Amino acid sequence: MEAKATHKYIKVSPRKMRLVIDLIRGKSVEEALSILHFNPKHASVYAEKVLKSAIANLLNKDEAANVDISDLYVKEAYANPGPMLKRIQPAPMGRAYRIRRRTNHLTIVVATKS
Repeated sequence: MEAKATHKYIKVSPRKMRLVIDLIRGKSVEEALSILHFNPKHASVYAEKVLKSAIANLLNKDEAANVDISDLYVKEAYANPGPMLKRIQPAPMGRAYRIRRRTNHLTIVVATKS
């Protein structure tokens, strides 16, 4: 059994988010939560939130089934790029530099080992 959770339009670049989610892919849920909780990167806050949501989705999917949290692992974790917010920064000699504020869509899939 598996469940998925997504968080869209996160104001962190996909490249920075991938650094965090590469740490938890394939790990058990308990280990992944501890890694994300003590990781100093800003993106780990969003990843922890989505992971907890995926766990809750799995537990609510079939309430009759006895699912133990120690039997869960992170099956998939990926960050797709979202829309860019385009801004303009003043530059020397009357020019303007374009700033691209990147966003991402984070998806985490949690499954049972057996």
